[in-house]
Amino acid sequence: MSEISSIDLVELTNNIKAWGAALGFQQVGISDIDLNQHESHLQKWLDNGYHGDMAYMESHGMKRARPSELVPGTLRVISVRMNYLPPDASFAKHLKNREIGYISRYALGRDYHKVLRKRLKQLGDKITASLKHTQYRPFVDSAPVLEHAIAEKAGIGWTGKHSLTLNKEAGSWFFLGELFINLPIPVDAPVEENCGNCTACLTICPTNAIVAPYTVDARRCISYLTIESDKDIPEELRPMMGNRIYGCDDCQLVCPWNRYADVTDEEDFHPREALHGQSLHTLFSWSEETFLSNTEGSPIRRIGYEKWQRNIAVALGNASYSSEIIMLLNERRGTVSDLVDRHIDWALQQQGLKKSALELQNRQQHRLIRVIEKGLPRDA
Repeated sequence: MSEISSIDLVELTNNIKAWGAALGFQQVGISDIDLNQHESHLQKWLDNGYHGDMAYMESHGMKRARPSELVPGTLRVISVRMNYLPPDASFAKHLKNREIGYISRYALGRDYHKVLRKRLKQLGDKITASLKHTQYRPFVDSAPVLEHAIAEKAGIGWTGKHSLTLNKEAGSWFFLGELFINLPIPVDAPVEENCGNCTACLTICPTNAIVAPYTVDARRCISYLTIESDKDIPEELRPMMGNRIYGCDDCQLVCPWNRYADVTDEEDFHPREALHGQSLHTLFSWSEETFLSNTEGSPIRRIGYEKWQRNIAVALGNASYSSEIIMLLNERRGTVSDLVDRHIDWALQQQGLKKSALELQNRQQHRLIRVIEKGLPRDA
């Protein structure tokens, strides 16, 4: 590429970062394509079956750690960060109210794949306008890319023990995107790891999915179970899900670095009223048409109506006893699929157990009151 000799690559890199900031990215970093040090960890993770039913993780093999095999000619990867923490996140408010459906906060607004990919393409176009033979390809969680390893090498942050990228200013409340490019621009230096001896994310995980520092067994992760998995959610893990119906934020919520995260200015990531803080009863009552309408342009739409119903059925089973819940579950049974029915049956069983426990508690209470009124009439 003869043009490169006449281009100041340092100046171009500074321009790329300025263009990225103008496009709404909070940070832009540059990484080389040598990810060899991550191959053994990736292979061990796959060998242990921690990817669950995500066959695509295994089918691409080490291509995930070799950018030039994924996109021939790639010399650098531009890694970008875009914050998504929404205003009025209401984390504790919604988690402690088992009647509300808890949705991972990244999914309450517009589909981040679309938002970031559009901006990355605009960034690529600006680079091409400056250097016409530039070739680029944007990725946003949509291809065999080790985005966290790349972000680490690009100086975006370090990999936390929950396997997410952490940043001193933003915690982990951000999306990552990558622009593979065929230019030998200067790379950024990695930042120092700052987790220290902290193990908060490991100990808070409700399903013990973080089996070791930096290692997540997806088969136990609530995000995997509610989003990626098409199968029955293991019964032993259902009670731990609580009212989480799409994803889980627990390991991020407990991380000390997330105290410093700013609320996003991107209105695309602000919560939709139809999704945020809605009751399980309301969400479970949606028809498929209503589901598709309310999740249009949302990442939630990707899981489909069947898994949406499956997830909410589990949450209804975990809710406090309610005759209305039992009625709702019975009305829905037989209308969606056998998969959903199996989770409805479990939820009905859980509600039945809670009803029996409540009735026993009430009988004991009534007995105590009678004893007091009869034996202690003066002090009753």
